[in-house]
Amino acid sequence: MSDIFDEVSEDLRAERTRRLLQRYGLVLLGVLVLVLIGVGGYQGWQYYQSKQIAQFAGGYIAAQRTADGPPGAARQAAIPELEKLVQTGDAGYRTLARLRIAAIKADAGDLPAALALWDQVSADSAADPMLRDIARLTWAMHQIDGGDPAAVTAHLAPLTAPDNPWHSLAEEQQALLAMRQGHNDEARTIVQRLAQDVTAPDGVRGRANGLLTRLGGQAGG
Repeated sequence: MSDIFDEVSEDLRAERTRRLLQRYGLVLLGVLVLVLIGVGGYQGWQYYQSKQIAQFAGGYIAAQRTADGPPGAARQAAIPELEKLVQTGDAGYRTLARLRIAAIKADAGDLPAALALWDQVSADSAADPMLRDIARLTWAMHQIDGGDPAAVTAHLAPLTAPDNPWHSLAEEQQALLAMRQGHNDEARTIVQRLAQDVTAPDGVRGRANGLLTRLGGQAGG
């Protein structure tokens, strides 16, 4: 008897499936088509993005080679290539291109234009936070000797948090700014801390010890 009941149940399920397909077949087919289009579209979008990123990378590398040439007109020739990336590249390459343009302009003596670009990058919420901090630090380094102390301090302040990867370089600039203003006690305190900071790069610690010698302090280990 169980075999008969099984056969009847299968017939009922088959009949129910047939009716569902008659009623909703077109809808189900449409959903399937949309799913397939979605999968294909996503894969196509991934391919497009990969291709675009490869193009951006190639453009940046080519511009970088030009920018690494001899100072002067040869290096300036990289700017149009980099500006094209600023207009068409993704967020990462737009940021890198602006930083490179700023460096070229600073080397050529156009410091106001370079400072404006560094400020532009540091204020760009779409840029990578580390690159924004590099722009902020570079701005301050180019203003240590003659820039407004309050503005330099404001640029350095966010970088001095212990968990910031640039904190030791930012503190070094703070010490130099303090020395420029004649605040030698403040500078000495900063460089003593840097000289003993095992997390600071060797170059920073070495320069801190050199500054301590100039300031008449005790060198760190």
